[in-house]
Order: sequence, then structure tokens, then C-alpha cells
Amino acid sequence: MSDQTRCVSSLVASMAVVAAAVMVRRRQLRWGATAAETTDLLPGDELISDPDLAATRAITINAGADDVWPWIVQLGQGRGGFYSYDALENLVGGHIHSALQINPDWQHLDVGDAVRLAPEMALNVAVAKPPRTLVLRGGALPGTTIAPYDFTWTFHLSPVSATTTRLIVRERYAYTRWWALLMVEPLTAISFLMSRRMLHGIRDRAEQSDHNSEPKS
Repeated sequence: MSDQTRCVSSLVASMAVVAAAVMVRRRQLRWGATAAETTDLLPGDELISDPDLAATRAITINAGADDVWPWIVQLGQGRGGFYSYDALENLVGGHIHSALQINPDWQHLDVGDAVRLAPEMALNVAVAKPPRTLVLRGGALPGTTIAPYDFTWTFHLSPVSATTTRLIVRERYAYTRWWALLMVEPLTAISFLMSRRMLHGIRDRAEQSDHNSEPKS
């Protein structure tokens, strides 16, 4: 094989790897969401009108919005957790314990309330419209007042029928420091894995609670 042929082969292989990485990233950023859901405006989008990075993920839940909302409104460290991989979150000091039941004490949030991701890291409620939409916003790093990016985290319930709901979760980042890109981009794969698990966790809990609430014949 000539040097020129080797060079061409290496270039083609590199391009294939890059193309595959782009496709995987694209899928991760819109897992479960329809084309319309990725482009439709959601409450809170106006807070970051031109994001540097956005992810929209979704799942169908066989329960009404009123049965899904209680699990969403109690999200947070020290509250209902995030219904994801608690063990992984706790490795970095998250102290997360995902609830298996709805707690009446965690069923109300007002704009401005803090929802903690970890003991020293919190987002603030930017939009609270029960039983449809919760938007959290923030960006400061733990233990500092530095905000390398502005961030919104939207949970939106879109009823399909009285007993079926689409849960759409959207993340939007606007970088305020040049180095924010170096922080956020490498975490997209982890965010995808945690978010997918969270969506499944909310779905399973809501469907189970809805089933248990049905009157017995």
C-alpha cells in the first residue's frame, strides 16, 4: 500500500469516526423527542432565547398529567431526588435519595424557590405552572458565585389524552465564559444517561401510582 493510499484511508476512517460521533451526539440531545417537540417553543425558552447548547428529551407516560406532576414538583436534593442513578450522584457528594412515594410536604414550589442539585448547588424556580410546567434556572458552580453559563431546565407535561401524557425535558445553555464550552460539552453523554434514567424513573412511578389509584372492581 502506497503512502498516498494510507493517507486517504486514514482520512476516510477519521471522517467516519467524526460522522459517527456527530450522529450519536445528535441522538443523545433529542432522545425520545419528536421533530416537532425539539423545535416547539416551551415555557421558559424565552429566558435563553439563543442557546449555545440545547437538548430536548421526551417520554410517553400512561398516566394523566395530574398523576405525573406530583413526581416532578418534588424533584431536588433533600426532597424527592431525581429518580436517576442515586449511587453515581452520591459518589460526588450529592446525597440524593430518590423517593418511591409522593410526599405532601414537597408538593408546592413558588418562583424564586431553590431546588438543590447537591447540598451546595441549587437552581431557582423560574416558572411554576402546575400541573404542566416547571422551569429551573441557574449556573453558579458549587461553593462559588461564578456563573460560566446560564442554564434552564424545563419539565413540561403535554397531555395526549386523559390517561396518556408526554413528558418533555429541555436543557438550554448560554455560555457566559469562553471556557464554559470545555465544561459542558464533555458532560453531554453523562447528562443523556442520567436524563434517560430520570425519564424512565418518573414514568414508572407515575404509571404505578396511577394504577394503584384506580378503583377496584
